[in-house]
Amino acid sequence: MYKSFSMELAGRTLTVDIGRVAKQANGAALMHYGETVVLSTATASDKPRDGIDFFPLSVEYEEKLYAVGKIPGGFNKREGKASENAILTSRVIDRPMRPLFPKDYRNDVTLNNMVMSVDPECSPELTAMIGSAIAVAISDIPFDGPCATTQVGLIDGEFVFNPNAAQNAVSDLKLTVASTKEKVIMIEAGANEVPEAKMIEAIYAAHELNQKVIEFINQIVAEVGKEKHTYESCAIPAELFEEMKKIVTPEEMEVAVFTDDKQTREGNLKVIGEKLAEAFADNEEWAALIPDALYQYQKKTVRKMILKDHKRPDGRELSQIRPLAAEVDIIPRVHGSAMFTRGQTQICNVCTLAPLSEAQKLDGLDSNETSKRYMHHYNFPAYSVGETKVSRGPGRREIGHGALAERALIPVLPSEEEFPYAIRTVSETFESNGSTSMASTCSSCMSLMAAGVPIKKMVAGISCGLVTGDTDDDYVLLTDIQGLEDFFGDMDFKVTGTDAGITAIQMDIKIHGLTRDIVEGAIAKCREARMFIMDTCMKPAIAEPRKEVGKYAPKIIQIQIDPAKIGDVVGQRGKTINAIIEQTGVKIDITDEGAVSICGVEAEMMETAKKMIETIVTDFEEGMIFEGKVISIKEFGAFIEFAPGKEGMVHISKISNERINHVEDVLTLGDKVKVVCLGKDKMGRISFSIKDCQ
Repeated sequence: MYKSFSMELAGRTLTVDIGRVAKQANGAALMHYGETVVLSTATASDKPRDGIDFFPLSVEYEEKLYAVGKIPGGFNKREGKASENAILTSRVIDRPMRPLFPKDYRNDVTLNNMVMSVDPECSPELTAMIGSAIAVAISDIPFDGPCATTQVGLIDGEFVFNPNAAQNAVSDLKLTVASTKEKVIMIEAGANEVPEAKMIEAIYAAHELNQKVIEFINQIVAEVGKEKHTYESCAIPAELFEEMKKIVTPEEMEVAVFTDDKQTREGNLKVIGEKLAEAFADNEEWAALIPDALYQYQKKTVRKMILKDHKRPDGRELSQIRPLAAEVDIIPRVHGSAMFTRGQTQICNVCTLAPLSEAQKLDGLDSNETSKRYMHHYNFPAYSVGETKVSRGPGRREIGHGALAERALIPVLPSEEEFPYAIRTVSETFESNGSTSMASTCSSCMSLMAAGVPIKKMVAGISCGLVTGDTDDDYVLLTDIQGLEDFFGDMDFKVTGTDAGITAIQMDIKIHGLTRDIVEGAIAKCREARMFIMDTCMKPAIAEPRKEVGKYAPKIIQIQIDPAKIGDVVGQRGKTINAIIEQTGVKIDITDEGAVSICGVEAEMMETAKKMIETIVTDFEEGMIFEGKVISIKEFGAFIEFAPGKEGMVHISKISNERINHVEDVLTLGDKVKVVCLGKDKMGRISFSIKDCQ
């Protein structure tokens, strides 16, 4: 049965068609927001997947280029692998929804969002976020929702809800907030140093708007929602836990996990695991559950230690940051490098500078962004956590971490006019035990400064964790969570910023939402921690950007020419500009506005290229002096090339003060000579004199 539902959302109409398409999915919603169209579907397997101890949720966000009237590039003319934007959008949909599924649910679930039309006034990403929530809510898949999502911009100090593409381009804030009826469940933000108080205000303004969307979804569920299906629970039997405690007491488990060294803890747990496996060897059913049961036992132990005893596994105070270290210039010959260490988390970042022509070209649904000048890439090799695994390239997690650190630093980067470079920073994870993305932010900031990038302010980042009890008031916030506290805790709240305000937020939770007190407390703790990191660790290593780029970095000279003369510099089929590049070894970029960037390593060659270009675009006047090369000799004189593609003639009578019978008596091909401009001859050619320069 086909039904359509509509509401006004941020000044535009949101329409949801149910039962119109994709009827064989467990749940499907054809979303219309303005003229943006997204098909959101939810499907689940009939039975749980065997042999897993996690909920197998897959979220896809498919960008169809026909949605913006484009044909994909490449040989196949098909959409290829997901773009970075698609991957990041999938993660933003996944993060708020995953905790709302039952913890003991092991059926495969796939949420698919296919973007079929894009209206620049209405975000397809937001439409997909709401669509996924509706598709699951109306399906028979167990789900403790609904949830809703709102995007917030900040323009001239005023909030803009679900901003369009033009508003996003000038906004000081790009905030995404997901909520249930009671609490905030996900925050993602990029910001131009927005103060903490303003950020909190924006978060709860979005939360308020989310309530209207949730009411709308509840109306849809009431009319067309399916009854939720029963499922086979994969929870660990309580009887098994009781028997385990007889073999390994809670006190023994506390001793095993209470250490600041990850390897020591893992060794202790390995011994306990072997002890339990031996004890239950005769019970085949329980023996298969031991790995997951041991994980749950460890989790309960750690949570009890933190919540009730305020004891952290490594012995730190609740707000204490692990030991810090920072240094720069650890890698020779690169343009900039830095290493940041926090406990057993260690990141080395390397910065590379290049001409703007090497900026990353983007081919996606966002017509406002065709290239990206600053790129941050994050790598997470298996050795960083003591594992052996073949590298298959960056996964979604690596792309997400790289994007977060990139977003954190964009607000402090100099403009292209101030610093005409494409910039790439790469974070190599040497060691990981919690919040490598925040360590990447710190090391990237120092690496940029070491490379001579004139960033406006220093940026640092830190993560805040959470352990909750039975009531909203029973909780503990943890500054600088390590891996164990992340795995067994309820929240990973990452915040980056300067001393003036926030530049990025990413919040992941495993529970059904956060109270306002928790959100405000986490943001306050993160500010205090990042100030400490900058003052005690980063500034002693490098306090400000270096005044010049490094010895091995390319140098760039910028000049402005008349746009009408760009063709003269380029020449027919690029002949002139390629000749300059070949002679000097530089790289040359020219914008449509006539801004010329000359990039090279040797200052002398760069200056030569600059003079050549300036010569080419000069309006020649009598009396100007040039240096050129003899390229042709005739009976009546010689032709002198004084810049690539530019030449003039010296009449035989203007070669020497003495009478000569043959040009060859004085000049030979390839000679370099100084000439003075005499104006243009009757044929319109530039006329030169050599003798008048002597």
